[in-house]
Amino acid sequence: MPVLRFAIIDDNILTCLGLQQILGKLLPPFAEVVVCESFSELENQENLDFQHFFVSSRIYFEHVQFFRDYPHKSIVLVAGDMSINDVFTLNVCQSETTLIRDMMTLQSKGQGMRYLMEKSMEHGGPVLSAREIEVAVLLSKGYINKEIADRLQISVTTVISHRKNIMEKLGARSIADIIIYSVVNGFVSIGDLKPPLA
Repeated sequence: MPVLRFAIIDDNILTCLGLQQILGKLLPPFAEVVVCESFSELENQENLDFQHFFVSSRIYFEHVQFFRDYPHKSIVLVAGDMSINDVFTLNVCQSETTLIRDMMTLQSKGQGMRYLMEKSMEHGGPVLSAREIEVAVLLSKGYINKEIADRLQISVTTVISHRKNIMEKLGARSIADIIIYSVVNGFVSIGDLKPPLA
C-alpha cells in the first residue's frame, strides 16, 4: 500500500505538534506526517510528493509561487477568520473539535482531502450498543448531558455512564474523537455538527 504523505510547514512548534496529533486521528495508519520548521527544510525533503501542504501564512506568502503551483494541495494555516483569495485556509486558533469540524468541511467542499477520516479500525472497529450510538450522535451534535437525558428520557447518571463506556470503547480522549467516529461511520453528517459558539 502506498504511503500517503502530508507536510506541515510552520515555525511554531506548538501548532505543528497540535496539527500533527489531529491528523493522526483523522488519517489512515499508513499515512506519514512530515513536520518542517522552515521552507528550506521542506525543500531538503528527498520527495516533495505530498497529498497536502499545511503551511503557515507567513511561509506561504514568502514562497507564494511554490504553493501556487499546488493550489489544490496547499492549505494555509491562519490565526482567526482570515481568508485568502483562491486558497483554502484553516484557522488554527480554535478548539480541537472546531478544527476537526473545519477539516471535515474542507473535505466535503471537494478540497481533495479524501484521505481524511479513512482511519481503519482493526476487526471492524469498536462495537457500540444502539443506545451508545444515540448518545454519541447527540454528543457530536453538541448536546450536553442534561439535554441528552431529556431527549432520550433517561437519567443524567445513565448518560454519564454511556458516555464513559463510549470513551473507553473508542479509546477516545475528547469529544472530538467521538465526532470523528460518528462522522466516519455515517451516524452524523458534517451539516449535523453544531457550529461553535461565537
